[in-house]
Amino acid sequence: MKPNRPARYFGFFALLLATVAWGAPQETCKSVLDYDFPELLTGKRQSLCEYSGKVVLVVNTASQCGYTPQYEGLEALYKRYQKRGLVVVGFPSNDFGAQEPGSNREVAEFCQLNYGVSFPMFEKSSVTGSKANPFYSLLAQRAGGVPRWNFHKYLIDRSGDRVLSFESSVAPGDAKLAREIERMLGAPPTAK
Repeated sequence: MKPNRPARYFGFFALLLATVAWGAPQETCKSVLDYDFPELLTGKRQSLCEYSGKVVLVVNTASQCGYTPQYEGLEALYKRYQKRGLVVVGFPSNDFGAQEPGSNREVAEFCQLNYGVSFPMFEKSSVTGSKANPFYSLLAQRAGGVPRWNFHKYLIDRSGDRVLSFESSVAPGDAKLAREIERMLGAPPTAK
């Protein structure tokens, strides 16, 4: 007796559903983004690999700096380009002038209340020197320069291969930064 077709298809779809539910093996993140950090507000660890295939603007931030109003421009960039594949990520740091003294919760509240920040932010960490978090150490190595103050920016292409560095004085609305973002958003990721 031949098995009926619905039963055969049911078996196939059950296998497919089980694969999706348990998680099919996925390619590991092999780019500069292969790090995870605690989220600013929740403390839950989040992998930067979630941003693989996107253009990533990484910024070390501080709440009591002359450049702090750049939060507004960073949020505007994020909203403008998010649907095209840009993600802005913030790393609060107290490395420069002790201008980020608050707790993670205080930093999160400050960013939300004063600038409506909706882009991903991670817990405070060091971004320079011997105590720099490993992600920032790698970015500095790849871009050929370390942050010299708050709101230094690193721009990572979709493949995670190219890292550009922008000094703190380069505002989020700067034409040079916008050109590079546009260029990277227009380029597909290269095959690894």
